[in-house]
Amino acid sequence: MSATVHGLYGRRAECETLDRLVEEVQSGHHAVLVLRGRSGDGKTALLDYLADAAAQHGRVVRVAGVEAEMELPYAGLQQLCASMFDQLDALPVPQRDALQVTFGLAEGSAPDRFLVGLAVLTLLSDVASQQPLYCVVDDAQWLDRASVQALAFAARRLQADPVALVFAVRQPSGERELVGLPELNVAGLNHADARLLLASAVHGRLDERVCDRIIAETRGNPLALLELPRGLTPAELAGGFGLPDAQPLASRIEQGFVRRLRPLPAQARQFLLVAAAEPIGDPTLLRQATAELGLADDAATPAEAAGLIEIGTRVRFRHPLVRSAVYRAATLTERRRVHQVLADATDAVADPDRRAWHLAAAAPAPDAAVAEELERSAERAQARGGVAAAAAFLERATELTPDPARRGARALAAAQAKFDAGDIDTTRELLATAEMSALDGLQQARVERLRAQLAFAGSRGRDAPPLLLGAAERLSALDAAMARETYLEALLAAIYAGRLGEGGVLAVAKAALSAPAAAGPPRAVDLLLDGLATRFAHGYVQAVPIIQRSLSAYRSEYHRLTWVCLATSGAAMDLWDDQAWLELATRQVQLAREAGTLNLLPLALDYLAGWHVQAGELADAATLLQEAAALNTAVQVAPPPYTSLILAAWRGDRESVDELQRDGIRDASARGEGNALAMMEYATAVLHNGLGLYGSALDAAREAGAGDELATGPWALAELVEAAARADERDVGEQALRRLAQRTRASGTQWALGVEARCRALLSEGTAAEALYREAIERLAGCRMAAHLARAHLVYGEWLRRQRRRADAREHLYVAHDMLTRMGAEAFGERARGELLATGETVRRPSAAAAADLTAQEASIARLASAGYTNPEIGAQLFLSPRTVEWHLRKVFAKLAINSRRELRDTPLRAKAALPV
Repeated sequence: MSATVHGLYGRRAECETLDRLVEEVQSGHHAVLVLRGRSGDGKTALLDYLADAAAQHGRVVRVAGVEAEMELPYAGLQQLCASMFDQLDALPVPQRDALQVTFGLAEGSAPDRFLVGLAVLTLLSDVASQQPLYCVVDDAQWLDRASVQALAFAARRLQADPVALVFAVRQPSGERELVGLPELNVAGLNHADARLLLASAVHGRLDERVCDRIIAETRGNPLALLELPRGLTPAELAGGFGLPDAQPLASRIEQGFVRRLRPLPAQARQFLLVAAAEPIGDPTLLRQATAELGLADDAATPAEAAGLIEIGTRVRFRHPLVRSAVYRAATLTERRRVHQVLADATDAVADPDRRAWHLAAAAPAPDAAVAEELERSAERAQARGGVAAAAAFLERATELTPDPARRGARALAAAQAKFDAGDIDTTRELLATAEMSALDGLQQARVERLRAQLAFAGSRGRDAPPLLLGAAERLSALDAAMARETYLEALLAAIYAGRLGEGGVLAVAKAALSAPAAAGPPRAVDLLLDGLATRFAHGYVQAVPIIQRSLSAYRSEYHRLTWVCLATSGAAMDLWDDQAWLELATRQVQLAREAGTLNLLPLALDYLAGWHVQAGELADAATLLQEAAALNTAVQVAPPPYTSLILAAWRGDRESVDELQRDGIRDASARGEGNALAMMEYATAVLHNGLGLYGSALDAAREAGAGDELATGPWALAELVEAAARADERDVGEQALRRLAQRTRASGTQWALGVEARCRALLSEGTAAEALYREAIERLAGCRMAAHLARAHLVYGEWLRRQRRRADAREHLYVAHDMLTRMGAEAFGERARGELLATGETVRRPSAAAAADLTAQEASIARLASAGYTNPEIGAQLFLSPRTVEWHLRKVFAKLAINSRRELRDTPLRAKAALPV
């Protein structure tokens, strides 16, 4: 294939990249590429080139985003998958059902977005098993968000399938789901190539100065170079008259298309307007609408002859700017008439949402009936998991609502939906609209609460607590249940602000205790509010029974995830309740997946990863954090980097800890998030205790334990005792132990009491110390917190060596060394190795190769395979195609020098995953 043959001046390098992509897929591998460039820079032409090249070797499926369809959930995905529907029955039943409901082929409840993404991944893999598959998506910035999330999800997980996913995105763009995927920047042509292209579009004399000015003003934009001269006479080109003005480039290009519309017959222009307003390119619907307008059957012929539109199985404009030029050139009255005709032609049963959208565009004034239709469309979109679509329908319903009171209520509902969808700017605009309407007292309080939630979402810092507290106080006389929820939000915001908050946590906790009493039996949220408020206002010991009841209630009752629910994991951590923490975090991840709440899933994964760190399952924690990081890229919701930092500390990765802290301290201080500073100090204490830098560990732990932050405070006290014991600061250690024991005994879990026994042993001597070391090991062996069990063996072995009991010391030091090195806690493992060397033993340091036997993903697949799961079952859990699972297993077998799953069951698995930062 040759770029020159295709008329692509100056695109040799880009075409070579696309040629390599085709070759990669032909060789059985996946390929993903995002073309980014300005409008008219040639992205579509490059996609044409790719499609021609790929068609010789496999199957090409091509779709384009449509701006008018951006709010219809999964509209783009349906375009892409429509030609593959014959493969749906081959999918696993849950995946098949999810796609059928998503595409309106079957009735059912809102599908899990992750299940939809997995179904798309499996469908693409199945189709590609027959021949290489090339999916080409133009104007991805105009895909509906649900579709682009599903495709980005698949793009990040295609590994061993001969599938290409190639997107073209117009820049600048607010699109963020594709960020992080391989990119190819498509820029304007250089001067020489631009001259060649311009010369090919001009017949006749072209003044050199005119040529240079056109190239300079278009910045080498290929579409502009081709289109701008077409509306100018030879005389204008020769003398420099009629050159582009100073408007934005897209507008100038559109003006060129508008000039090409003027010579067309009126019926051809009207046909183009109907096609521009009808976003799905359905020829049948288009014919019905144009017949209603009285257009002749051949009305489109002049437009086709002019190269502005193509009519086949779909109606397609030559370029998106042709569509926008046609639509914008029409008068408002003409547009409304066309939308009314399209609404009349759209089946109200089969496609009620698109009909409602056309009715809204046709409405010349507020219309209560159309607003009702849009509200029903919002409900249907919400049921399908289309939060962004629901928000768009509610926003338009607000605009069309004539009654001021009803308009305010809809504006508030739309604002909440926009907030849930992550559209912060529009949320603020809709709140302003709501405030200008006739709101009752409760609605005004809800506006105040949403504004406070916006403040918290934006910073997690010092600004949010007083705003949430004010909203809670206002709600107290209006809605007791909502007031209590808002008091809890205010308290949690104050916990995040910590030492940097205005007034501190104590003031908010006391205010929360004055919240109106719960009506009827207390809900889980009521118990959590009372428990956390008591903890900070009256002390840890008094709060424990209340918080324990709230955790029990959440574990058995709640079926919907909110960011307040996520706080239960933090409460379980604070109570040293490893079992409740695991159950709650696992359930939160499950609920986030089921509901498709991608804005909460990264934080839920972060909490679950935190449990795996304390359990010594560092590779599993890294896998979860990598998934969270990928989601952050896709949905731009970044959870606090606490767990990544603590994971790095337990690994002994000083460089990563320093990097995360350097950025984190600056950011947290600016926002006023004091809890982040405490977490960083705790992580530093863990790191330095592992490295044997006990003086530094003492300083960091003292700072972290000085306050009373949730979870961090008690954990930091344990690090402070160990650092003080090793740094010969016995008084500091005993004071910290007294504070720690109050909490651990109130908790009463094996984890808590085991850590207390370990700390008490460090400050004891003789037979008392030995009894405490043994108690610590026994208690920690009774829970799943293996990282703490390994450290108990380590400090016991160190004590035994100092008692000159070398044989006994070796027994525990070997256990500690094996556990710590297997889990990847390298600094603590090296501490154990040093102690073993001091006993006269020869212990080889694990090689770098041994430490990186398997990647985190390979280790996860191997564990599931060794447990008996099939490739499709593994793929369903890890969101991978079965082919990709098989590909990873082959690599696992090669690395471990085994040949079967049976051998895998008897092989110890280790992983050293890259730390997501």
